[in-house]
Amino acid sequence: MERPGPIRWVQYVYGRRLPERYREWVLHDATARTWLLRFAARICFEALPWLLGAFVLLVTLTPLPVAPVLGALVLSLFLALFFTMTSADELAEVRLGKHGFPRGTGKAVRSARGGSGSWP
Repeated sequence: MERPGPIRWVQYVYGRRLPERYREWVLHDATARTWLLRFAARICFEALPWLLGAFVLLVTLTPLPVAPVLGALVLSLFLALFFTMTSADELAEVRLGKHGFPRGTGKAVRSARGGSGSWP
């Protein structure tokens, strides 16, 4: 199984379709025992530039102290994780579909491996 390099992985995180040679890795990414952790890590990575930008803007352009700004940004990250994790199954299926897998492949593979086929 060929894994994408850092640049291709970042492109994958932001929704770009990987070349065909990474198809097996994409299936692994969406169906491995740790697929939810991988999904959450991608969400955090996606949010990082926005959180850093918001931090810089809020600290430099407002009189707010750093601690409440950090608290608000951490809360926003948790909310983003909560709302996207509730749709993790569907989002994984969309990602698999973008790479040529039929709808329901992720759930079927996770169920066949004995793991949870869906987010509780």
